[in-house]
Order: sequence, then structure tokens, then C-alpha cells
Amino acid sequence: MEIHQLRYFVAVSETGNFSRAAKNCHVAQPSLSQQIKKLEETVGQPLFERQTRGTTLTPAGWLLLPYARRILNEISEATRRVGDLGNDVSGRLAIGVLPTIAPYLLPQWLEEFSHTYPKVELTVQEEITPRLLEAIGEGEIDLALLSLPLAAPFLESRPLFSEAFELVVPVGHPLATARTVAMGDLARESFILLHEGHCLSEQALDFCHTEAGFTPKIRCRSAQLETLLALIRAGMGVSLVPQMAIRSDPGLVYRKLSPEGPRRQIGLTWHRTRFCSSAAKAFISWGTQRIAKNSLKGG
Repeated sequence: MEIHQLRYFVAVSETGNFSRAAKNCHVAQPSLSQQIKKLEETVGQPLFERQTRGTTLTPAGWLLLPYARRILNEISEATRRVGDLGNDVSGRLAIGVLPTIAPYLLPQWLEEFSHTYPKVELTVQEEITPRLLEAIGEGEIDLALLSLPLAAPFLESRPLFSEAFELVVPVGHPLATARTVAMGDLARESFILLHEGHCLSEQALDFCHTEAGFTPKIRCRSAQLETLLALIRAGMGVSLVPQMAIRSDPGLVYRKLSPEGPRRQIGLTWHRTRFCSSAAKAFISWGTQRIAKNSLKGG
């Protein structure tokens, strides 16, 4: 049983397709198929059911999959531990981030971090909170930018900053010109929210419940924040959005909520007991110092 065979096996199981798996592994499909066949001969069982529209795991494949992932993760961690013995901050750093943070925060952050640590190879995984926590637990990513707090006992977190939520309404909406807007003023409004599973959606619902005592009427949900804003621009409803997502738009009006409105806290999260590479430690320290410097400047 070879390591690359396990890597190919996991790739096929995740893509459900030999061609896509070969492309992701940067190998020719015949070569990948041959190695999968050798792996099946080694374990003495077929691992995939080949079908017209793709492949599915056999019972033997489902049994092998968690072991294969565990082996690959252990090998990856061992390689990183040994490589981390050098003095330079280098190597691979896999960062997870929420879709409601990534486009607004990451471009500048990653550019600045890469300038400071040019030997670090950065990869980004953009997912909702449950998937990112799973990726941290399985060792797929080193750390993640998430909304805190998080209850999982295997996590270590460092708060970075908090930001307010603002109400967003279409131009011409009665609340667009109101002198003050309170959470209670939203009780009769139709809300546009992100799909279930997005913490931003859950936070908006919680704010309405706890701060104003009403259950919002949800008109529709979207997978992307930009689509959500487009629906509001079209007059379909209102929503609450974090300050980092606010952009000048002639079709939208943003209003602060009074008294002090709801906020979310953003922080870095990583596995409490898993090996933390020099690159991961550098990013945690760098991110904390960057926020502190901006706070001192008032930015």
C-alpha cells in the first residue's frame, strides 16, 4: 500500500469522478486508475462501484476512507513537524475563513502577511462554520477566521476584533429616512437572510429574538451576501449585515441601530492539541499585532 495510492483513493472518493480526481492530483487518469486498481488488489476488495455518471464507494471503500484520511493527515503533520525545525518561517499554511469575512478582509491581510513572510505557501478554504470546524478537527486546515464564541472543546481561540451590524434597506424604504431605528422597528419587516448553516443568518435571528422579542418573517434566503444585497436592492426585504461588508451603493441605505446595536466578534481558531507550525504561529501573532496597531491608530 503506497501513500500516493491512498491520496488518489481519497481524491476519487471526494470528487466521485476519476477524471476530476486525476486533475486535482496533477496526474494522468490512466495512471491514477492503475494505482487505484493496485490498491484494490492489495486490500483484496473493490473500493469503488464504477457507474455511468460517476463512482461511489463500496462498503470496503467506506471502511477504508477514514483510515486513509487519518494516515495522510499524520504523514502531513509529521512532514511539517520535521520541516518546522528550521529557523525560517516557511512551509504550507492552510487558512479557513467564513464567506462573510473572506472577500472583505482576506485580500489585504494575505498580501501583507505574504510580504512579511514570503516563504509561507498560503491556501484558503472558504466554508461555513460547521465545515470549517470539521476541517480543523481533521487537520485539513491549520486555523480559521470565525465568529466567536465556539463551544467545541478541542478548539483554542484568540479574539481579534468586534464589529457592529447595520440595517440595510432599499432606497425609498420608510426606515431609510427615519431619525432612529431600533430592533423593535423591524418586527413587521420581511427579512432576506443567508441559508441555514451560515452563522450570520443565525446571529440575525438571535438578535431579533433576544434584543427585540420577535421572530422575523423570512421572505427568502441566499447563499451569497452579494446576492442578498441585490435582492434588498430590488425591494424584496431588509437585513442585518456586518460593517466590513458595507459598500457605497446608490440602491441601498445602511442605518445604525440604536441604542447600541448587535455586534459579532471575529477571532482566530485552531486545534488545541494538534501541532501548530511556525507559519501558523506567525499568522496568529501577526494578526493580533495588526489589529492592535490599527486600534492604536483609531482605524
